[in-house]
Amino acid sequence: MSEHITQANKGKQWLAGDHHIHGKYSAKWDTSTNPPTPILRGDAQYATAIYAQMAKHHNLSWMVTTDHGGPNHSELNLHQAYPELVDSRKATPEVLQFYGMEFDTPGARHCSLIIPYSDNEASQLYNIEKNFNRREIEPDTSSRDSNEFMLKALRSMQAQALKPILITNHPARLATDLGTFNKVTPAQLRSWQDAAPDVVIGMEGAPGHQANALNPDGSIRKTGRRGGYDDFPTMGGFDQMTAQVGGVWDSMLGEGRHWWITATSDSHMHYTEGRTDFWPGEYSKTFVYAEKQYDSILEALRGGHVFVATGDLINELSVLVSDEQGQQVDIGGTLKVKKGDKVNIRIRFRDPSQPNFGRGTPTVARVDVIQGDVTGKAANSSVDHNPSTKVSARYTSSDWQVKGEYREFQFAIADIEHSQYIRIRGTNQANELEPTIDPPGEDPWSDLWFYSNPVFILVE
Repeated sequence: MSEHITQANKGKQWLAGDHHIHGKYSAKWDTSTNPPTPILRGDAQYATAIYAQMAKHHNLSWMVTTDHGGPNHSELNLHQAYPELVDSRKATPEVLQFYGMEFDTPGARHCSLIIPYSDNEASQLYNIEKNFNRREIEPDTSSRDSNEFMLKALRSMQAQALKPILITNHPARLATDLGTFNKVTPAQLRSWQDAAPDVVIGMEGAPGHQANALNPDGSIRKTGRRGGYDDFPTMGGFDQMTAQVGGVWDSMLGEGRHWWITATSDSHMHYTEGRTDFWPGEYSKTFVYAEKQYDSILEALRGGHVFVATGDLINELSVLVSDEQGQQVDIGGTLKVKKGDKVNIRIRFRDPSQPNFGRGTPTVARVDVIQGDVTGKAANSSVDHNPSTKVSARYTSSDWQVKGEYREFQFAIADIEHSQYIRIRGTNQANELEPTIDPPGEDPWSDLWFYSNPVFILVE
């Protein structure tokens, strides 16, 4: 995308970030006192400034602090966590640091809540957390623990002048089988976006805790499952809702929904200190095509100008779709065509030659083109599949041109008959045609993938 400079995208570049990071204000609670007393570092260890420094070290341009809540946690955020964030911004200005939290979702589990940068960001999060966070009123959360209360919260967020962003975290972590979801369901996801279309933008495609199989010395712990997905595993390090072709993600895209995916660390404490996590940016990155400004990054997230990668497999990607009249769009865009038109697609990605943070130099072995039909809103909000979605082509190194660290190939779709979308997936696995279930004890550095968000081609 960076090659196609227009007035609209002048100054934009791929900026890597992480929207799911826990610090010392992800507390535990002493319930022997009234009100309960927060125990800092109870669930996560580090100060915001440490995370900002490590984000910078791992080549991130932006991050979001996302401590989860508890009884009266809104006060802790306002009076302690927020001042620490302000100081961290001054100490590490190279990393744009958003204010947010891991929203304890009514009727579900967790979402990243990202607050727009403004003079009122502290009070904005305080009011959302105080009024709507499920765990704010522990121990009895029953009055808030329903999807109806979540919809009330979302309608409130949608009505705000500066709208936050909400991204569903590890959506299928509690799934007990393929397509057997618990706590977070496709019907809930649809209801959330319908209630707040400018707030609810998608889900974590690749969850955090990817170092779950690494011992502190870097050796393999044979029982560790990537992402902490104990009942039904990740697939190539990605949540089943993303990884399964024709699954939940494709069912959302088949409705024409702007439902985007991201990748995060969910960092609580580094694996070298006995936990299950990488530093922000060490393994997973969410790339947004934006100017290095707070508003531009949020605009890119909302617009789906996003791709994700693990292990620094790639660090730039373009899926340029153009018609014969010269119109063109890239990742997250929509191209409107007439029936019978032809479109050209050019894929261009950067496969960096320098080692990643696992001291390896992975190369892209294959790129898959995934296509699905856009047929409109589903009659059944619980639908979790799109039978039209397929891998329409697979490309390997013999199919693309090499220009330094860049790889490029092109193809066309002629005589377009119906609305559809295209998304791209790539891997260092030459022979794994579909991402397989990750076994316990898998070295995360050996199994790397990247995913683009879709481009829509709509027939008028």
